[in-house]
Amino acid sequence: MTGGLIIRLRPYEKFLVNGVVIENGDKRTRLRIKSQDANILRLRDAMHPSEATTPVKRLYYAAQLVVTGDADVETARVELIRGLESLYEALPDPRHREKIEEAQRNLNQNEYYRVMRALRPLIAVEEQLLLFARARELKQLGKPLS
Repeated sequence: MTGGLIIRLRPYEKFLVNGVVIENGDKRTRLRIKSQDANILRLRDAMHPSEATTPVKRLYYAAQLVVTGDADVETARVELIRGLESLYEALPDPRHREKIEEAQRNLNQNEYYRVMRALRPLIAVEEQLLLFARARELKQLGKPLS
């Protein structure tokens, strides 16, 4: 990262730097972070721990904890490797596997924010699959779909 990390912020957008919440002013802003070891996360990309209730969300959250500096990198790395392998087996669609492979490539390069970005679209896919599974379960039980 020779030039540094560039963050583009919306007006009043909040972001986290080394555990400190910072809020942008009333105009769009572009910041260049020169320190390579700073832990930075835009809060719009953050997931609350109580939301990490499904396999994809748990992987997203594990990557987030590395980004914020709140997790041991090696422990999270092992969890992410295993989780991505499981996802690859569970999601045979080539579009989904492409995102999983992207997450794996970013993990191999220790780019945990990019792991989060690759996983984000899979959250919606997972939610849809869980809804279908729940509907099928209710249908088999003869209950109305509500």
